[in-house]
Amino acid sequence: MTSTVQPVTTTEEVTGRPGRWLALSVLVLAVLLVAVDATVLGLATPYISEDLNPTGTQLLWIGDVYSFVIAGLLVSMGSLGDRIGRKRILLVGATAFGAISVLNAYATTPELMILARALLGVAGATLMPATLALIRNLFHDPRERSLAVGIWGATASAGTAVGPIAGGFLLEHFWWGSVFLINLPVMAVLVLVGIKLLPESKNPDPGPWDMLSVSLSLVGMIAVVYAVKEAASHGVSGESAGIALLGAAALYWFVRRQLTLPAPLLDMRLFRNRGFSAAVLADLLTILGLSGLVFFLSQYLQLVQGRRPLEAGLAELPAAVGAVGAGLIAGWAARRWSVRAVVSGGLAAVGLALASLTVIDESTGYPLLGTALLVVGVGAGFSFTVTADVILSSVPKEQAGSASAVSETAYELGAALGIAVLGSIVTGVYRGFTAPSGAPEGVHESLGAAVEASATLPARQAQELLASARGSFVDGLTIAAGAGAAVLLITALAAWFLLRNQRLETHS
Repeated sequence: MTSTVQPVTTTEEVTGRPGRWLALSVLVLAVLLVAVDATVLGLATPYISEDLNPTGTQLLWIGDVYSFVIAGLLVSMGSLGDRIGRKRILLVGATAFGAISVLNAYATTPELMILARALLGVAGATLMPATLALIRNLFHDPRERSLAVGIWGATASAGTAVGPIAGGFLLEHFWWGSVFLINLPVMAVLVLVGIKLLPESKNPDPGPWDMLSVSLSLVGMIAVVYAVKEAASHGVSGESAGIALLGAAALYWFVRRQLTLPAPLLDMRLFRNRGFSAAVLADLLTILGLSGLVFFLSQYLQLVQGRRPLEAGLAELPAAVGAVGAGLIAGWAARRWSVRAVVSGGLAAVGLALASLTVIDESTGYPLLGTALLVVGVGAGFSFTVTADVILSSVPKEQAGSASAVSETAYELGAALGIAVLGSIVTGVYRGFTAPSGAPEGVHESLGAAVEASATLPARQAQELLASARGSFVDGLTIAAGAGAAVLLITALAAWFLLRNQRLETHS
Protein backbone atom coordinates (compact mmCIF):
# COMPACT_ATOMS: atom_id res chain seq x y z
CA MET A 1 0.00 0.00 0.00
CA THR A 2 2.74 2.44 0.98
CA SER A 3 4.80 1.73 -2.13
CA THR A 4 1.89 2.56 -4.43
CA VAL A 5 1.16 5.90 -2.76
CA GLN A 6 4.73 7.21 -2.52
CA PRO A 7 5.50 7.55 -6.27
CA VAL A 8 2.37 9.68 -6.77
CA THR A 9 3.52 12.15 -4.13
CA THR A 10 6.98 12.36 -5.65
CA THR A 11 5.57 12.96 -9.13
CA GLU A 12 3.33 15.73 -7.82
CA GLU A 13 6.27 17.45 -6.18
CA VAL A 14 8.41 17.21 -9.30
CA THR A 15 5.80 18.25 -11.84
CA GLY A 16 3.99 20.72 -9.61
CA ARG A 17 0.33 21.55 -9.35
CA PRO A 18 -1.70 21.60 -12.60
CA GLY A 19 -2.70 25.12 -13.56
CA ARG A 20 0.15 26.63 -11.57
CA TRP A 21 1.17 29.00 -14.37
CA LEU A 22 -2.38 30.32 -14.66
CA ALA A 23 -2.41 30.72 -10.89
CA LEU A 24 0.84 32.68 -11.16
CA SER A 25 -0.86 35.11 -13.57
CA VAL A 26 -3.37 35.89 -10.81
CA LEU A 27 -0.60 36.50 -8.28
CA VAL A 28 1.28 38.89 -10.54
CA LEU A 29 -1.89 40.98 -10.90
CA ALA A 30 -1.70 41.70 -7.17
CA VAL A 31 2.00 42.57 -7.43
CA LEU A 32 1.33 44.83 -10.42
CA LEU A 33 -1.35 46.71 -8.53
CA VAL A 34 0.73 47.33 -5.40
CA ALA A 35 3.68 48.50 -7.52
CA VAL A 36 1.50 50.82 -9.59
CA ASP A 37 -0.19 52.28 -6.51
CA ALA A 38 3.17 53.03 -4.90
CA THR A 39 4.22 55.23 -7.84
CA VAL A 40 1.09 57.02 -9.06
CA LEU A 41 0.55 59.13 -5.94
CA GLY A 42 3.71 61.17 -6.53
CA LEU A 43 2.32 62.44 -9.83
CA ALA A 44 -1.13 63.08 -8.36
CA THR A 45 0.12 64.96 -5.27
CA PRO A 46 0.05 68.48 -6.86
CA TYR A 47 -3.56 67.93 -7.96
CA ILE A 48 -4.60 66.55 -4.56
CA SER A 49 -2.92 69.54 -2.89
CA GLU A 50 -4.82 71.99 -5.10
CA ASP A 51 -8.18 70.28 -4.56
CA LEU A 52 -8.08 69.37 -0.85
CA ASN A 53 -5.85 72.23 0.39
CA PRO A 54 -3.93 70.17 2.99
CA THR A 55 -1.37 71.75 5.28
CA GLY A 56 2.28 70.89 4.70
CA THR A 57 2.16 68.30 7.51
CA GLN A 58 -1.05 66.75 6.16
CA LEU A 59 0.46 66.51 2.68
CA LEU A 60 3.44 64.63 4.11
CA TRP A 61 1.11 62.22 5.88
CA ILE A 62 -0.89 61.66 2.70
CA GLY A 63 2.33 60.67 0.98
CA ASP A 64 3.89 58.67 3.82
CA VAL A 65 1.18 56.95 5.85
CA TYR A 66 0.67 54.20 3.23
CA SER A 67 4.30 53.08 3.46
CA PHE A 68 4.34 53.52 7.27
CA VAL A 69 1.42 51.13 7.74
CA ILE A 70 2.72 48.61 5.20
CA ALA A 71 6.15 48.58 6.88
CA GLY A 72 4.54 48.07 10.29
CA LEU A 73 2.18 45.25 9.27
CA LEU A 74 4.10 43.17 6.70
CA VAL A 75 5.55 40.69 9.20
CA SER A 76 2.24 40.37 11.04
CA MET A 77 0.24 39.84 7.85
CA GLY A 78 2.76 37.34 6.49
CA SER A 79 2.49 35.37 9.71
CA LEU A 80 -1.31 35.65 9.67
CA GLY A 81 -1.36 34.19 6.15
CA ASP A 82 0.75 31.25 7.35
CA ARG A 83 -1.89 30.67 10.03
CA ILE A 84 -5.29 31.22 8.37
CA GLY A 85 -4.34 30.51 4.75
CA ARG A 86 -2.43 32.54 2.16
CA LYS A 87 -5.19 32.33 -0.45
CA ARG A 88 -7.76 33.53 2.05
CA ILE A 89 -5.73 36.54 3.22
CA LEU A 90 -4.81 37.43 -0.37
CA LEU A 91 -8.42 37.44 -1.57
CA VAL A 92 -9.72 39.31 1.49
CA GLY A 93 -6.90 41.83 1.18
CA ALA A 94 -7.50 42.27 -2.54
CA THR A 95 -11.21 42.90 -2.01
CA ALA A 96 -10.44 45.44 0.71
CA PHE A 97 -7.79 47.09 -1.48
CA GLY A 98 -10.35 47.63 -4.25
CA ALA A 99 -13.03 48.98 -1.90
CA ILE A 100 -10.66 51.34 -0.10
CA SER A 101 -9.35 52.62 -3.44
CA VAL A 102 -12.82 54.09 -3.98
CA LEU A 103 -12.56 55.88 -0.63
CA ASN A 104 -9.18 57.29 -1.73
CA ALA A 105 -10.60 58.47 -5.05
CA TYR A 106 -13.54 60.33 -3.51
CA ALA A 107 -11.89 61.71 -0.36
CA THR A 108 -13.15 65.23 0.24
CA THR A 109 -10.91 66.36 3.12
CA PRO A 110 -7.21 65.91 3.95
CA GLU A 111 -8.14 63.97 7.10
CA LEU A 112 -10.27 61.50 5.13
CA MET A 113 -7.49 61.11 2.56
CA ILE A 114 -4.95 60.28 5.29
CA LEU A 115 -7.33 57.72 6.79
CA ALA A 116 -7.99 56.20 3.36
CA ARG A 117 -4.26 55.91 2.61
CA ALA A 118 -3.67 54.25 6.00
CA LEU A 119 -6.44 51.71 5.38
CA LEU A 120 -5.02 51.05 1.90
CA GLY A 121 -1.70 50.28 3.59
CA VAL A 122 -3.41 47.70 5.82
CA ALA A 123 -4.86 45.98 2.74
CA GLY A 124 -1.59 46.31 0.80
CA ALA A 125 0.35 44.61 3.60
CA THR A 126 -1.64 41.41 3.01
CA LEU A 127 -0.79 41.13 -0.69
CA MET A 128 2.97 40.96 -1.26
CA PRO A 129 3.90 38.31 1.37
CA ALA A 130 0.96 36.14 0.32
CA THR A 131 1.95 36.21 -3.36
CA LEU A 132 5.56 35.10 -2.73
CA ALA A 133 4.45 32.48 -0.19
CA LEU A 134 1.94 31.01 -2.66
CA ILE A 135 4.68 30.82 -5.32
CA ARG A 136 6.79 28.84 -2.83
CA ASN A 137 3.91 26.37 -2.44
CA LEU A 138 2.80 26.30 -6.09
CA PHE A 139 6.19 25.52 -7.61
CA HIS A 140 8.03 22.54 -6.13
CA ASP A 141 10.61 22.29 -8.88
CA PRO A 142 13.44 24.77 -8.05
CA ARG A 143 14.04 25.77 -11.68
CA GLU A 144 10.36 26.46 -12.25
CA ARG A 145 10.24 28.38 -8.98
CA SER A 146 13.18 30.54 -10.08
CA LEU A 147 11.35 31.41 -13.30
CA ALA A 148 8.14 32.11 -11.37
CA VAL A 149 10.01 34.41 -8.95
CA GLY A 150 11.59 36.09 -11.97
CA ILE A 151 8.16 36.73 -13.49
CA TRP A 152 6.93 37.99 -10.11
CA GLY A 153 9.86 40.39 -9.81
CA ALA A 154 9.60 41.46 -13.44
CA THR A 155 5.95 42.34 -12.91
CA ALA A 156 6.81 44.44 -9.87
CA SER A 157 9.43 46.27 -11.94
CA ALA A 158 6.98 46.72 -14.80
CA GLY A 159 4.48 48.13 -12.32
CA THR A 160 6.87 50.85 -11.22
CA ALA A 161 7.07 51.93 -14.87
CA VAL A 162 3.39 51.47 -15.64
CA GLY A 163 2.49 53.62 -12.62
CA PRO A 164 3.98 56.90 -13.88
CA ILE A 165 2.87 56.23 -17.47
CA ALA A 166 -0.71 55.30 -16.56
CA GLY A 167 -0.84 58.02 -13.91
CA GLY A 168 0.49 60.62 -16.33
CA PHE A 169 -2.10 59.65 -18.96
CA LEU A 170 -4.99 59.67 -16.48
CA LEU A 171 -3.97 63.00 -14.92
CA GLU A 172 -3.80 64.63 -18.33
CA HIS A 173 -7.33 63.46 -19.19
CA PHE A 174 -9.25 62.94 -15.91
CA TRP A 175 -9.32 64.09 -12.27
CA TRP A 176 -6.81 62.83 -9.71
CA GLY A 177 -9.17 60.21 -8.25
CA SER A 178 -8.90 58.21 -11.47
CA VAL A 179 -5.41 56.99 -10.46
CA PHE A 180 -7.07 55.04 -7.63
CA LEU A 181 -10.09 53.80 -9.54
CA ILE A 182 -7.88 51.87 -11.99
CA ASN A 183 -7.41 49.43 -9.11
CA LEU A 184 -11.00 48.23 -9.30
CA PRO A 185 -11.07 46.18 -12.54
CA VAL A 186 -7.70 44.60 -11.74
CA MET A 187 -8.86 43.60 -8.27
CA ALA A 188 -12.14 42.25 -9.63
CA VAL A 189 -10.28 39.96 -12.04
CA LEU A 190 -7.83 38.91 -9.32
CA VAL A 191 -10.56 37.90 -6.87
CA LEU A 192 -12.89 36.18 -9.35
CA VAL A 193 -10.14 34.19 -11.07
CA GLY A 194 -8.17 33.62 -7.86
CA ILE A 195 -11.12 31.88 -6.20
CA LYS A 196 -10.98 29.24 -8.93
CA LEU A 197 -7.26 28.89 -9.61
CA LEU A 198 -5.32 29.55 -6.41
CA PRO A 199 -4.70 26.63 -4.04
CA GLU A 200 -4.96 27.19 -0.32
CA SER A 201 -1.84 26.67 1.75
CA LYS A 202 -0.94 27.34 5.34
CA ASN A 203 1.19 26.14 8.22
CA PRO A 204 -0.47 22.93 9.52
CA ASP A 205 0.65 23.66 13.10
CA PRO A 206 0.93 27.45 13.35
CA GLY A 207 0.15 28.19 16.98
CA PRO A 208 -1.77 31.29 18.14
CA TRP A 209 -1.38 34.74 16.59
CA ASP A 210 0.25 36.77 19.36
CA MET A 211 -1.39 40.20 19.47
CA LEU A 212 1.30 41.72 21.68
CA SER A 213 3.91 40.79 19.05
CA VAL A 214 1.70 42.33 16.35
CA SER A 215 1.46 45.57 18.35
CA LEU A 216 5.20 45.69 19.06
CA SER A 217 6.02 45.12 15.38
CA LEU A 218 3.57 47.83 14.28
CA VAL A 219 4.70 50.41 16.84
CA GLY A 220 8.39 49.66 16.33
CA MET A 221 8.47 49.83 12.54
CA ILE A 222 6.19 52.88 12.23
CA ALA A 223 8.13 54.77 14.92
CA VAL A 224 11.53 54.04 13.38
CA VAL A 225 10.44 54.86 9.82
CA TYR A 226 8.64 58.03 10.96
CA ALA A 227 11.62 59.21 13.03
CA VAL A 228 14.02 58.69 10.12
CA LYS A 229 11.80 60.63 7.71
CA GLU A 230 11.16 63.38 10.27
CA ALA A 231 14.88 63.78 10.96
CA ALA A 232 15.55 63.98 7.22
CA SER A 233 12.88 66.62 6.67
CA HIS A 234 13.46 68.85 9.69
CA GLY A 235 16.76 67.74 11.19
CA VAL A 236 17.37 65.70 14.33
CA SER A 237 15.27 66.98 17.22
CA GLY A 238 14.34 65.79 20.66
CA GLU A 239 10.99 64.62 19.31
CA SER A 240 12.43 62.55 16.46
CA ALA A 241 15.12 61.08 18.74
CA GLY A 242 12.49 60.14 21.32
CA ILE A 243 10.29 58.47 18.70
CA ALA A 244 13.31 56.59 17.32
CA LEU A 245 14.15 55.31 20.83
CA LEU A 246 10.53 54.24 21.32
CA GLY A 247 10.63 52.33 18.03
CA ALA A 248 13.97 50.71 18.81
CA ALA A 249 12.72 49.64 22.27
CA ALA A 250 9.55 48.15 20.76
CA LEU A 251 11.54 46.22 18.14
CA TYR A 252 13.99 44.98 20.80
CA TRP A 253 11.05 43.75 22.91
CA PHE A 254 9.55 42.17 19.77
CA VAL A 255 12.76 40.21 19.07
CA ARG A 256 13.12 39.11 22.71
CA ARG A 257 9.50 37.95 22.77
CA GLN A 258 9.89 35.95 19.55
CA LEU A 259 12.80 34.06 21.09
CA THR A 260 10.66 32.95 24.05
CA LEU A 261 7.34 32.12 22.35
CA PRO A 262 6.73 28.46 21.41
CA ALA A 263 5.00 29.64 18.19
CA PRO A 264 6.52 33.05 17.39
CA LEU A 265 5.08 35.56 14.95
CA LEU A 266 8.51 35.56 13.26
CA ASP A 267 10.96 32.72 13.80
CA MET A 268 14.21 34.59 14.53
CA ARG A 269 16.17 31.39 13.83
CA LEU A 270 15.66 32.13 10.14
CA PHE A 271 18.44 34.71 10.45
CA ARG A 272 20.92 32.01 11.46
CA ASN A 273 20.88 30.96 7.80
CA ARG A 274 23.69 33.00 6.26
CA GLY A 275 22.11 32.99 2.80
CA PHE A 276 18.78 34.27 4.16
CA SER A 277 20.38 37.05 6.24
CA ALA A 278 22.73 38.10 3.44
CA ALA A 279 19.90 38.26 0.90
CA VAL A 280 17.72 40.38 3.21
CA LEU A 281 20.62 42.74 3.99
CA ALA A 282 21.48 43.07 0.29
CA ASP A 283 17.88 43.98 -0.53
CA LEU A 284 17.71 46.60 2.23
CA LEU A 285 20.97 48.31 1.25
CA THR A 286 20.19 48.16 -2.48
CA ILE A 287 16.85 49.88 -2.02
CA LEU A 288 18.51 52.40 0.29
CA GLY A 289 21.03 53.31 -2.40
CA LEU A 290 18.46 53.38 -5.18
CA SER A 291 15.57 55.16 -3.50
CA GLY A 292 17.09 58.62 -3.71
CA LEU A 293 17.39 58.29 -7.48
CA VAL A 294 13.86 56.92 -7.86
CA PHE A 295 12.36 59.58 -5.57
CA PHE A 296 14.07 62.59 -7.17
CA LEU A 297 14.41 61.53 -10.80
CA SER A 298 10.77 62.32 -11.60
CA GLN A 299 11.26 65.82 -10.20
CA TYR A 300 14.41 66.23 -12.29
CA LEU A 301 12.65 65.14 -15.48
CA GLN A 302 9.58 67.33 -14.88
CA LEU A 303 10.76 70.36 -12.92
CA VAL A 304 14.30 70.70 -14.29
CA GLN A 305 13.95 69.45 -17.85
CA GLY A 306 10.32 70.52 -18.27
CA ARG A 307 8.80 67.18 -19.33
CA ARG A 308 5.09 66.51 -18.96
CA PRO A 309 3.99 63.74 -16.51
CA LEU A 310 3.37 61.17 -19.27
CA GLU A 311 6.66 62.00 -20.99
CA ALA A 312 8.52 61.72 -17.68
CA GLY A 313 6.92 58.33 -17.07
CA LEU A 314 7.97 57.10 -20.51
CA ALA A 315 11.50 58.39 -19.92
CA GLU A 316 11.83 56.04 -16.93
CA LEU A 317 10.73 53.00 -18.95
CA PRO A 318 14.25 51.59 -19.70
CA ALA A 319 14.69 50.69 -16.02
CA ALA A 320 11.59 48.50 -16.11
CA VAL A 321 12.53 46.95 -19.45
CA GLY A 322 15.96 46.03 -18.11
CA ALA A 323 14.54 44.62 -14.89
CA VAL A 324 11.95 42.50 -16.70
CA GLY A 325 14.52 41.00 -19.07
CA ALA A 326 17.08 40.31 -16.33
CA GLY A 327 14.49 38.89 -13.95
CA LEU A 328 13.40 36.25 -16.43
CA ILE A 329 16.92 34.82 -16.85
CA ALA A 330 18.31 35.51 -13.37
CA GLY A 331 17.67 31.99 -12.04
CA TRP A 332 19.38 30.41 -15.04
CA ALA A 333 22.34 32.78 -14.69
CA ALA A 334 22.74 32.03 -10.97
CA ARG A 335 22.88 28.30 -11.71
CA ARG A 336 25.18 28.78 -14.70
CA TRP A 337 27.69 30.85 -12.71
CA SER A 338 26.86 31.36 -9.03
CA VAL A 339 24.49 33.21 -6.74
CA ARG A 340 27.18 35.57 -5.50
CA ALA A 341 28.44 36.33 -9.02
CA VAL A 342 24.97 37.31 -10.27
CA VAL A 343 23.96 39.29 -7.16
CA SER A 344 27.32 41.05 -6.76
CA GLY A 345 27.61 41.70 -10.49
CA GLY A 346 24.09 43.13 -10.62
CA LEU A 347 24.70 45.41 -7.65
CA ALA A 348 28.04 46.59 -9.04
CA ALA A 349 26.33 47.44 -12.36
CA VAL A 350 23.72 49.51 -10.52
CA GLY A 351 26.46 51.27 -8.55
CA LEU A 352 28.39 52.16 -11.71
CA ALA A 353 25.21 53.41 -13.40
CA LEU A 354 24.50 55.67 -10.42
CA ALA A 355 28.09 56.89 -10.53
CA SER A 356 27.59 57.94 -14.17
CA LEU A 357 24.75 60.21 -13.04
CA THR A 358 27.13 62.32 -10.97
CA VAL A 359 28.05 64.22 -14.16
CA ILE A 360 24.53 65.25 -15.21
CA ASP A 361 23.42 68.86 -15.41
CA GLU A 362 20.21 70.64 -16.38
CA SER A 363 20.69 70.03 -20.11
CA THR A 364 21.97 66.44 -20.03
CA GLY A 365 20.68 64.54 -23.05
CA TYR A 366 18.46 61.50 -22.76
CA PRO A 367 20.98 58.93 -24.14
CA LEU A 368 23.02 59.11 -20.91
CA LEU A 369 19.93 59.04 -18.69
CA GLY A 370 18.26 56.23 -20.66
CA THR A 371 21.41 54.10 -20.69
CA ALA A 372 21.98 54.57 -16.96
CA LEU A 373 18.35 53.63 -16.23
CA LEU A 374 18.61 50.54 -18.43
CA VAL A 375 21.73 49.36 -16.58
CA VAL A 376 20.05 50.08 -13.23
CA GLY A 377 17.09 47.95 -14.30
CA VAL A 378 19.22 45.05 -15.50
CA GLY A 379 21.40 45.03 -12.38
CA ALA A 380 18.45 45.30 -10.00
CA GLY A 381 16.51 42.64 -11.93
CA PHE A 382 19.35 40.14 -11.54
CA SER A 383 19.97 40.95 -7.88
CA PHE A 384 16.42 41.15 -6.55
CA THR A 385 15.22 38.04 -8.36
CA VAL A 386 18.06 35.87 -7.08
CA THR A 387 17.87 37.19 -3.51
CA ALA A 388 14.10 36.52 -3.47
CA ASP A 389 14.79 32.97 -4.66
CA VAL A 390 17.45 32.51 -1.97
CA ILE A 391 15.06 33.78 0.73
CA LEU A 392 12.24 31.45 -0.36
CA SER A 393 14.43 28.38 -0.74
CA SER A 394 16.11 28.98 2.65
CA VAL A 395 12.94 28.32 4.66
CA PRO A 396 10.39 25.50 5.00
CA LYS A 397 7.19 25.94 2.98
CA GLU A 398 5.24 26.40 6.23
CA GLN A 399 7.16 29.62 6.98
CA ALA A 400 7.08 31.06 3.46
CA GLY A 401 4.72 33.88 4.45
CA SER A 402 6.89 35.09 7.31
CA ALA A 403 10.06 34.87 5.21
CA SER A 404 8.44 36.77 2.35
CA ALA A 405 7.28 39.44 4.79
CA VAL A 406 10.83 39.91 6.08
CA SER A 407 11.98 40.43 2.50
CA GLU A 408 9.25 43.00 1.83
CA THR A 409 9.95 44.76 5.15
CA ALA A 410 13.58 45.14 4.08
CA TYR A 411 12.35 46.91 0.93
CA GLU A 412 10.11 49.29 2.90
CA LEU A 413 12.75 50.06 5.53
CA GLY A 414 15.42 50.53 2.85
CA ALA A 415 13.17 52.94 0.97
CA ALA A 416 12.42 54.95 4.10
CA LEU A 417 16.10 55.15 5.07
CA GLY A 418 17.19 55.93 1.52
CA ILE A 419 14.71 58.74 1.01
CA ALA A 420 15.60 60.09 4.44
CA VAL A 421 19.39 59.91 4.11
CA LEU A 422 19.79 60.69 0.40
CA GLY A 423 16.80 63.01 0.47
CA SER A 424 18.40 65.05 3.23
CA ILE A 425 21.48 65.44 1.01
CA VAL A 426 19.42 66.74 -1.91
CA THR A 427 17.32 68.98 0.31
CA GLY A 428 20.31 70.32 2.24
CA VAL A 429 22.22 71.24 -0.92
CA TYR A 430 19.10 72.65 -2.58
CA ARG A 431 18.31 75.03 0.27
CA GLY A 432 21.70 76.68 -0.09
CA PHE A 433 20.90 78.54 -3.32
CA THR A 434 20.61 82.32 -3.43
CA ALA A 435 17.14 83.52 -4.37
CA PRO A 436 16.72 86.81 -6.23
CA SER A 437 15.30 89.78 -4.33
CA GLY A 438 11.53 89.77 -4.22
CA ALA A 439 11.22 85.97 -4.32
CA PRO A 440 8.37 84.70 -2.09
CA GLU A 441 9.05 82.85 1.13
CA GLY A 442 9.07 79.08 0.83
CA VAL A 443 11.10 78.83 -2.40
CA HIS A 444 13.85 77.08 -0.44
CA GLU A 445 11.47 74.36 0.78
CA SER A 446 11.31 72.44 -2.51
CA LEU A 447 11.97 72.82 -6.21
CA GLY A 448 8.24 72.51 -6.81
CA ALA A 449 7.62 75.54 -4.58
CA ALA A 450 10.24 77.53 -6.49
CA VAL A 451 8.73 76.62 -9.88
CA GLU A 452 5.27 77.57 -8.63
CA ALA A 453 6.54 80.86 -7.17
CA SER A 454 8.29 81.77 -10.42
CA ALA A 455 4.89 82.07 -12.12
CA THR A 456 4.09 85.09 -9.90
CA LEU A 457 7.34 86.98 -10.61
CA PRO A 458 8.40 89.27 -13.46
CA ALA A 459 10.13 87.39 -16.30
CA ARG A 460 13.70 88.38 -15.38
CA GLN A 461 13.34 87.50 -11.69
CA ALA A 462 11.52 84.29 -12.53
CA GLN A 463 14.35 83.25 -14.83
CA GLU A 464 16.96 83.99 -12.17
CA LEU A 465 15.00 82.04 -9.54
CA LEU A 466 14.54 79.00 -11.78
CA ALA A 467 18.17 78.94 -12.90
CA SER A 468 19.47 79.16 -9.34
CA ALA A 469 16.96 76.68 -7.87
CA ARG A 470 17.37 74.12 -10.66
CA GLY A 471 21.16 74.32 -10.54
CA SER A 472 21.15 73.79 -6.79
CA PHE A 473 18.73 70.87 -7.07
CA VAL A 474 20.89 69.16 -9.69
CA ASP A 475 23.97 69.67 -7.50
CA GLY A 476 22.18 67.88 -4.66
CA LEU A 477 20.97 65.12 -6.98
CA THR A 478 24.47 64.40 -8.28
CA ILE A 479 25.88 64.19 -4.74
CA ALA A 480 23.05 61.84 -3.75
CA ALA A 481 23.74 59.72 -6.83
CA GLY A 482 27.38 59.47 -5.78
CA ALA A 483 26.40 58.44 -2.26
CA GLY A 484 23.98 55.86 -3.67
CA ALA A 485 26.72 54.53 -5.94
CA ALA A 486 29.05 54.11 -2.95
CA VAL A 487 26.35 52.21 -1.02
CA LEU A 488 25.70 49.88 -3.97
CA LEU A 489 29.37 49.15 -4.63
CA ILE A 490 30.01 48.40 -0.93
CA THR A 491 26.91 46.16 -0.90
CA ALA A 492 28.19 44.34 -4.00
CA LEU A 493 31.48 43.65 -2.23
CA ALA A 494 29.71 42.47 0.94
CA ALA A 495 27.41 40.18 -1.08
CA TRP A 496 30.44 38.58 -2.74
CA PHE A 497 31.67 37.38 0.66
CA LEU A 498 28.36 36.80 2.48
CA LEU A 499 26.84 34.72 -0.34
CA ARG A 500 29.93 32.52 -0.70
CA ASN A 501 29.01 28.87 -1.42
CA GLN A 502 25.33 29.80 -1.70
CA ARG A 503 23.57 27.79 -4.42
CA LEU A 504 20.08 27.74 -5.83
CA GLU A 505 18.43 24.34 -5.71
CA THR A 506 18.53 22.32 -8.91
CA HIS A 507 16.29 19.42 -7.84
CA SER A 508 13.24 19.25 -5.62
